[in-house]
Amino acid sequence: MDYLGKHISGQFDADLAHIRTQIMVMGGLVEKQLSDAISTLLNHDTTLAEQVIKDDQKVNKLEVEIDEACVKIIAKRQPTASDLRLIMVIIKAIAELERIGDSAKDICQIAKQSFTQEQQDVLTGLDAMGHNVIQMLHDVLDAFTRMDLNEAVRVYKEDKRITQNYEMVIRQHMTFMMEDPRSIPNIIIALNCARSILRISSRCQNISELIFYFIKGQDFRHVGDDVIETLLNK
Repeated sequence: MDYLGKHISGQFDADLAHIRTQIMVMGGLVEKQLSDAISTLLNHDTTLAEQVIKDDQKVNKLEVEIDEACVKIIAKRQPTASDLRLIMVIIKAIAELERIGDSAKDICQIAKQSFTQEQQDVLTGLDAMGHNVIQMLHDVLDAFTRMDLNEAVRVYKEDKRITQNYEMVIRQHMTFMMEDPRSIPNIIIALNCARSILRISSRCQNISELIFYFIKGQDFRHVGDDVIETLLNK
């Protein structure tokens, strides 16, 4: 995190370094939560699912601690310009990470259910989409750690591929339902999981937008991909 820079107050630097460490811990935990959640879905590992659900409390605790540390810096240091932007970006990023943790927990709640072999086969079809999102989260956390604009742009664009995965899953499952109406309950379970995975992709895209904001000093939310391309290339 070279972008932290150096300040007159050594304690300010120490406070920022501490927050950096906490973010890395939180990001690593959420990444593991998601990876384990996808694994529980594919392997029907109820023991691991229970562990992921239990560990969500650790994610929540870290969000509160980092949030409080940021508020203290604002109150004590009254940061301005890029320092203030950084603090605001951190507060928003950890909120996105907490929600990703919630989605991982939701996937595990489904994975804990008793499945027939047919239901398990349908869920296994989410393998590619799940692993693509795991990679997307890993990459956006790496981009955030380094505040790497180019990597953030690349990750942002990955949402299109995840959306394509999701649309393909929907088409396949609609075909299953038309061919065999008895499969509808199974398909509903799979689609709920697919929606949770898609939401995580959107959260990763939101974190990319926070990187854009920190580096460029402009809010890139809700402007469309073409506008983002134009603005980031200036």
